[in-house]
Amino acid sequence: MEKNGHEHNKLLQGALWLTLAGMISKLLSAGYRIPLQNLTGDLGFYVYQQVYPFLSIAMMLALYGFPSAVSKMTVDMKSAGKGLSMRSFYLPLFILLSVIAGSVFLYLVFNAAEIAVWAGDPELEQAYQLTAFVFLLIPFSALMRGVFQGLACMQPTAYSQIGEQLLRVILILTAAVWIYLSHDHIYMMGQAAAMASLIGALTAIGILLCFVVRHRPIDSVRFTIPWRYYVTTLLILGVSAALNHMVLVIIQLADTLTLIPVLQAYGLSGEEAMKAKGVFDRGQPLIQLGTVLGSSFALALLPAIPGEKLKQDTEAIYHSIRSTLLFSFYLAIGATIGLMMIFPEANRLLFQNADGTGTLQILANAVFLSSVGITAASILQGLGYMKRTAGFVAVAFFLKWTANQMLVPWLGITGSAIATVLSLAVFAGLLMQALKRKLPKLQVARHISWFALAVANAGMIGFILGVRYLVGPIASRTGLLVYVMVISITGALIYLGLLLRFKAFTEKELSLLPFARIFIRLHKERDH
Repeated sequence: MEKNGHEHNKLLQGALWLTLAGMISKLLSAGYRIPLQNLTGDLGFYVYQQVYPFLSIAMMLALYGFPSAVSKMTVDMKSAGKGLSMRSFYLPLFILLSVIAGSVFLYLVFNAAEIAVWAGDPELEQAYQLTAFVFLLIPFSALMRGVFQGLACMQPTAYSQIGEQLLRVILILTAAVWIYLSHDHIYMMGQAAAMASLIGALTAIGILLCFVVRHRPIDSVRFTIPWRYYVTTLLILGVSAALNHMVLVIIQLADTLTLIPVLQAYGLSGEEAMKAKGVFDRGQPLIQLGTVLGSSFALALLPAIPGEKLKQDTEAIYHSIRSTLLFSFYLAIGATIGLMMIFPEANRLLFQNADGTGTLQILANAVFLSSVGITAASILQGLGYMKRTAGFVAVAFFLKWTANQMLVPWLGITGSAIATVLSLAVFAGLLMQALKRKLPKLQVARHISWFALAVANAGMIGFILGVRYLVGPIASRTGLLVYVMVISITGALIYLGLLLRFKAFTEKELSLLPFARIFIRLHKERDH
């Protein structure tokens, strides 16, 4: 019993490590794109965003996809008493990963020109060729991360993820400063992004190798190599796990491949279309930050929920899942409405002008939809329905692709914002419907306090409108910084305070949170 408790604590600590590393990595990823746009302008930002989805897919495969598959195989081999030998485990998996990653590398290298033309900008060819080399490093990091995760040792993954992202961000911003100072060609930004990702991936491999030397997770026991099992697990579980973490990246990939040609069909020139996409991409870091607020905090409350546990302790698991969804719902709605309200000032503060504000306010709805969708997807994965959720990501991609082709020639860049919202609405709807079928007693809508939600949103909106009326137009960036910081923090506190005072949460739900006593005290104050 003591051993099981120790293993459970080790798993929870490991999950905490990965959650923390993921949040730091996402915050870094969202934050650096604002100074990047300021330094290189909308055109430089456009070039970076045309390369980013490919680099991000490589990162997701190396961080979430293939490590999940290798982790499962590590656990299975250990359970079967076969061990992790170099000849029967490491070498075959490395060969298979190299074949998969090498195939993507060759496709990108030899088709970079066609992809660039397809994306509407032949100048991107060299950046796409450089991007291909990042895929060659996936087998090294994915194999080591997967083995350590299978051994319930999460620090190597966490440290390598943060180290990789930190160095990548520093190098990208250094390149942006160089382009700004030397007035170098903006297409250097795409090549610099690929080089930064290569160096970041090599850094991650170096960090992981230090852990390998220290722990030496290698056995000498040989066994017959189960090739079919290795191939199917890597392809099915690996790709599914990666897709489940990249819905926002997949949506951006659809924009990368379709937006410039359809904006030209709308009537823009090539450079106007590129600038318009650069303006549209301003929304991506803010959506990413909002989604971190809306989903990561809620997911940190979610315990391990394998299917067997659901049968053993139905009531407790239902409560945990319902609480997770409710926290995600309330936080995501608050983040979405708050972002829409402050976008006129935030756009000028962060990106130096108000271009595209109306379109970006529509796009802000993606915060709510992606937060709820990602939270629901994570719950379904915990219950063992990974392939199904990956299928929903694919549906969102094809819907976004099709909607871009239909709406952008008619509505311009606003059509792309509507297409993003529509595709994410379908994604979130499919996931919630799947969750409802698997957990019919969940009934999340019945547990939402609609009155508390309305009062909290009215209070936040009233505060923001009141401050805007009293302050009036703000010309300086320093003034905008103070204004946005004050109304963001105060508006969020008003929103959360009103949710607590009007009992949106039960005491049992609040007890799951950090600093639970403070929240419960606020919750009780209304009774006196």
